[in-house]
Amino acid sequence: MTEAPVPILMYHSVATAPNEATRALSVAPEAFAEQMALIGDLGLTPVSTADLAGGWRSGGPLPDRPVLITFDDGYEGVHRHALPVLAKHGFASTLFVSTGWIRGAYDTGGGLDAMLDWDQVRELADADCEIGGHSHTHPQLDQLADDRLREELVRCREIVTEQLGTDPASFAYPYGYSSRRVRQAVRDTGYAQALAVENGLARRRQGPYALHRVTVRRSTDATEFAQLLEGRAIARNFARDRALTKGYAVLRRARQVRRKAIRSRV
Repeated sequence: MTEAPVPILMYHSVATAPNEATRALSVAPEAFAEQMALIGDLGLTPVSTADLAGGWRSGGPLPDRPVLITFDDGYEGVHRHALPVLAKHGFASTLFVSTGWIRGAYDTGGGLDAMLDWDQVRELADADCEIGGHSHTHPQLDQLADDRLREELVRCREIVTEQLGTDPASFAYPYGYSSRRVRQAVRDTGYAQALAVENGLARRRQGPYALHRVTVRRSTDATEFAQLLEGRAIARNFARDRALTKGYAVLRRARQVRRKAIRSRV
């Protein structure tokens, strides 16, 4: 069993011409193909989220140099552009779907760009892509009251199970935001593991419900991508992101305090 830190790559859209809402986190198809080739050249082995967490939980076997390739939200380019490249290399991956953003019977219209439909999600699942949950409407889960939080988690899980015939084992927090209450709710809903962001390498000691990921975006060049895979210069590359995250955390805590104060007066 590997105890070494593991890079978990967080992708969103893979698109030639993304819209403004998704551009910063949208990787060009050519760049994605080059990044997957580099993973192969460096001798890393992509595994699913469930396989990594399960191996760490049980002490089961894992490759010497595992890496996770994950996609959030459910953008159509994951099927159009990423799937052929992943299939070419025989790479496992994980897609975390916001079920209310997937085109079909449960579409709430909240998707930020061209989204997958359920037939495409099933094709991904058939091609060694684990399908995990990402809530129903992609809210900041740590800002929700308990009943709304449970509704987001349960609704997502029920829809994925209905559409694919299997229960999703893994979850990713929208925006990467969670709290002890949110993590417990995810566990109580039936998910066996969950991914945050944090822009750092995943380590077994983080626990199965707070595994770290690193963000891959349109501005990630070949040098930075290699550094992500090798765990080098991550603090420097994400210094601005971490500063912003700390600021957002202060704001979210202040909002929570205000809401609790308002509820106590009602």
